[in-house]
Amino acid sequence: MPTLRGWAQATSPDTTAAHALPAATVVGYGQRLPLHRTAAGVGVVDAAVIRRFNESSLASAVNTLPGVRLEERATASYRISVRGSTLRSPFGVRNVKLYYFDIPFTEANGTTPLNLLDPAQLGRIEVLKGPAGSVYGAGTGGVVRLENRRPLPNQNRAQVGYSVGSFGLRRFTATAEASGRSGDYWRAQYAHQQLTGYRQQSALRREVFAVDGQLTPAARQTLALHALYTDIYYQLPGGLTRAQYEQDPRQARPGTAAAPGTVAQRASYASQTGLLGATHEYQFSDKWRTTATLYGRASRIQTPYLVDWQRDARLEGGGRLALNYRGKLAGRVLRAQGGGEFQAAFVDSRSYQNVGGDPTTLRYDDEITTRTGFAFAQADYELPAGLLLTAGASYNRLRYQLARVSSAATNPGGYVVEQDFRPQVLPRVALLKEITPAISAYASVSSGYSPPTEAELRPSDGTISRDLQAERGTSYEVGGRGTLAHERLTFDVALFDLELRNTIVSRSNTQGVQLFANSGNTRQRGAEVAASYQLWQQVELLPDVPDVGRTTGAGLRAWASYAYNRFRFGSYESATGQQYGGNQLTGTAPHTLSAGLDFSERWGFYFNPTLSHQSLIPLNDANTDYAAGYWLFGGRGGWRRTVAQHLQLDLYAGVDNVGNRLYSLGNDLNAFGGRYFQPAPGRNYYGGVLLGWQW
Repeated sequence: MPTLRGWAQATSPDTTAAHALPAATVVGYGQRLPLHRTAAGVGVVDAAVIRRFNESSLASAVNTLPGVRLEERATASYRISVRGSTLRSPFGVRNVKLYYFDIPFTEANGTTPLNLLDPAQLGRIEVLKGPAGSVYGAGTGGVVRLENRRPLPNQNRAQVGYSVGSFGLRRFTATAEASGRSGDYWRAQYAHQQLTGYRQQSALRREVFAVDGQLTPAARQTLALHALYTDIYYQLPGGLTRAQYEQDPRQARPGTAAAPGTVAQRASYASQTGLLGATHEYQFSDKWRTTATLYGRASRIQTPYLVDWQRDARLEGGGRLALNYRGKLAGRVLRAQGGGEFQAAFVDSRSYQNVGGDPTTLRYDDEITTRTGFAFAQADYELPAGLLLTAGASYNRLRYQLARVSSAATNPGGYVVEQDFRPQVLPRVALLKEITPAISAYASVSSGYSPPTEAELRPSDGTISRDLQAERGTSYEVGGRGTLAHERLTFDVALFDLELRNTIVSRSNTQGVQLFANSGNTRQRGAEVAASYQLWQQVELLPDVPDVGRTTGAGLRAWASYAYNRFRFGSYESATGQQYGGNQLTGTAPHTLSAGLDFSERWGFYFNPTLSHQSLIPLNDANTDYAAGYWLFGGRGGWRRTVAQHLQLDLYAGVDNVGNRLYSLGNDLNAFGGRYFQPAPGRNYYGGVLLGWQW
């Protein structure tokens, strides 16, 4: 259920859906403008959208946005695709830049541990589609900005929740928050989730503790503080062949005496991560403002795979600085910003031979240093006739240094490899026309580049891909959005054409190790449509104002989003000499659809049915194997009420995959031996209670 004209976070328990508010804003390219004044493809998911699904996973909520797909190869092993960026993401999040508030959440090495976050903590997910390098640096897939929930002004609340579900699901959350009239607030939340899993070898345990706050030290200053700690463990069931998938989708990858499977090797992922960040904003005058962010992060990761047992210790820090100006030029409004971002990371990575889930012989010991950063500038100028011109660019640098301290092949000697990618300038130009106060149209041209991540340069087989080059792309986009029928109908339409050169593709070898190579180029054209219509809304007449009323939160709304993707390889010759030019892009569906209803009534009862569809997906670059398309149905309903102005109650229950459809939510692309399939859960149920006390 995308919010089309901005964000209205529904924190009241009597609110069952997000509302499209004309005055709401999006961060967009850093200017915080109303969405209908933003010349870009932008989608927003708020807390109300997340709450209409099972909060054990983010996938269903994020997949309400057209052109955006969030998949789970294993429980909590997320992979996000924005307009086809799945191609190079066999695991993890790549080619899409993420921010946690104003903190760079994507690591300096180009990957993003999205599984560190609990869905119940998030209050806003804003997605910029397509290259956004003019303000956010490297990446051709897009940018995702995440923010946690926050209390309403002048509200104090304590809240606990507990839910249970199929396949051993258990969730517990506890929250305490307080807010003043000035906008200062603090919020602390703890979330625990455990799951035995739909498949063998797919259990999960996750503990998340988050603290957020905002202070006003002086009249022109604000200081935001954020702390996050996550302890997560989940098992990796592994990919199945089509025959195994159809015979028993709940099995883990089987093995033999010579090549043990994921159960015997105890394949899993475990990490402990701490993040601290602060953002200081200072308003020098009515025209000048600075925003500065500093952060630090430390992680300890242990991952037994089928062959290797990897242990990583990571330290990272960085920051972002922006100087904003708002004034007039020739009597018209000019907004300008400039600044930079820098990240540095050090990783001590050791890989051992995995024997029955235990580390044995050292395979290699690497020390990796990464430095990346960019400087940017952008201007927005209000022209006559309701036109808004935006122009910006960034200058980007990235450098890896890998010291192989020792390895089985060179022990005790070692060597150093340096990879310094050529600096890149990424421009963007956009023009928006405000047709009416409620409708606008825009066109944009943007350039982006995406260098290989550390995991792509140094796959887990210990090789170093020195010839791997950065992707470079140009995107052309036109779109329009607005409201009609007295703001009952909201719509958002976008057409885009993205051309990528040196596109990075993935494949796996017989041991399940993911390897990467440049494929040539791709052409990704598509259309995205999102709409919602308020079918009915209850209004109460105000006793002192005749013929004037207020909405009560009760009503019925229909919404839908659809994406058409015509994604094709251009010139592409495989390592074996086969020509794949003209083939459909691996891992992307030509059609995706999400739709639903949001019903609520004045006594607090609500019901949110949903359907989603994905058409067949090519599983390899040769387009010889496909995953079947599917339709999924589900829904959540309950009773939500505030009693005596203080006690908040939410009793709910839901079901997903009502038809018990067999499907694979996160496929392993170009998998050796046809082990493409990672089966998603069959029919499953959940229910719970949320209790809060506010004052």
